[in-house]
Amino acid sequence: MNKSVLGILISGREIPETTQRLVTLAKESFMEVLILNITSEVSQEDLEKMIVCDIIFNDSGEEYAMNYIKIFENIGIPVVESSKALFQESKWNFYKICMKNDIPAPKSILLDNDLDVARKQLEEFNCWPVILKRVVGTWGDYVQRAENVDEAIEVMKKFWEKGNQVMPIIAQEFIDSFSYRVTYIDDEIVQTAIKENNNWKCTGVYAQNFKKFDIDDNLKQVIEKLMKSFDIKICGVDLLKRGDDWLVIEVNTEPALDFFPEEIDFLLKKEIQLIHKVMNRAYENVSEDVIMANEVVK
Repeated sequence: MNKSVLGILISGREIPETTQRLVTLAKESFMEVLILNITSEVSQEDLEKMIVCDIIFNDSGEEYAMNYIKIFENIGIPVVESSKALFQESKWNFYKICMKNDIPAPKSILLDNDLDVARKQLEEFNCWPVILKRVVGTWGDYVQRAENVDEAIEVMKKFWEKGNQVMPIIAQEFIDSFSYRVTYIDDEIVQTAIKENNNWKCTGVYAQNFKKFDIDDNLKQVIEKLMKSFDIKICGVDLLKRGDDWLVIEVNTEPALDFFPEEIDFLLKKEIQLIHKVMNRAYENVSEDVIMANEVVK
């Protein structure tokens, strides 16, 4: 029996340790593995080598991965996560879906690219301090706190200068809370982690300590409603607490799995199980379509 071929998209100069371990575990599950580094421009030849893949796994947290995901989707190769999932991950799209589905989230607005209009929006929003976020960004980058309107406008300018482009920015009410992470794989909560820091920014990159926390009934309902509203199969859900209430701030489709090193293999095996499941389901659907087409011809 021929082995299935798994293609993995990565970014960075070196293959991350968790990706190396993913490759080892995938091979143990009777898969061949091809790796495509998308950090620099990818040649046509490199892309053509990936056509033999039965499924693509995006292990790059970079926003430009979307371009390659769409290429593979367009030629019929299933991808985890899909371009739809990455579209939903965008911070403003995420917030709109939360509001539509009555999922609790910090109050947010999308700021205009005209700074005079943005200033007026912030004055009317009147939530100080305020958190400013670019609609796309990873590792807590392009996220900054501002104490007043003037600071907020300066942060917007710095974001645009740093990124060399004018990208949309949202303003979000500040919640004084540690950051809580729920890792979710294939309809199952597989890990929790409190990300603690003495500073206001408690994302994984900035947090100083990690420890587990229990899922209460309220949070379980929030997560279940969230996952029913999004087409995301592997994600890290980041939450804050205001009193006893949970607020969802974002989802990350390439979540860090190294909060607790002793659990990395467990999580990677869950990912591989999902990869096999998505691949098998995709090609079962193709077979069913062929059978139906043949019946029509008859």
